[in-house]
Amino acid sequence: MSVLVTDTGFHPATQAPTVAFADIATHQGALDMANTDDPALLEPYLPALTLIRVAFPAFNDGRAFTIARRLRMMGYTGRLIALGPVIADQYAMARRVGFDAVEIPDDLAARQPEDQWRFRADWRAHDYQSRLRA
Repeated sequence: MSVLVTDTGFHPATQAPTVAFADIATHQGALDMANTDDPALLEPYLPALTLIRVAFPAFNDGRAFTIARRLRMMGYTGRLIALGPVIADQYAMARRVGFDAVEIPDDLAARQPEDQWRFRADWRAHDYQSRLRA
């Protein structure tokens, strides 16, 4: 099982029927991507996709952050979810690059309770660059 983290806290993760990146031609609007997949290959499919989950194999592997940013820069407007062991300290960065939510395993949610995530829910306030400009 897993927990969906949004700006409002923890929610039960619902399992939408997704297809793997290699099976993009058979998608039903939802796709799972690995952090090694090339988002440029999705360009013809982006208008029809409503959900993309990008896998984080480990909290210290940030390639999925780059994929999220590239998808948003390519014009993707659907739901974008970070999937895997993202930690609460990374939530603000995930939101800044374009993720709408983070789906974490239950054991991680137990180790990092909802209050740790909600502390970072105002992700715009935790932006050091805007504080430097002020």
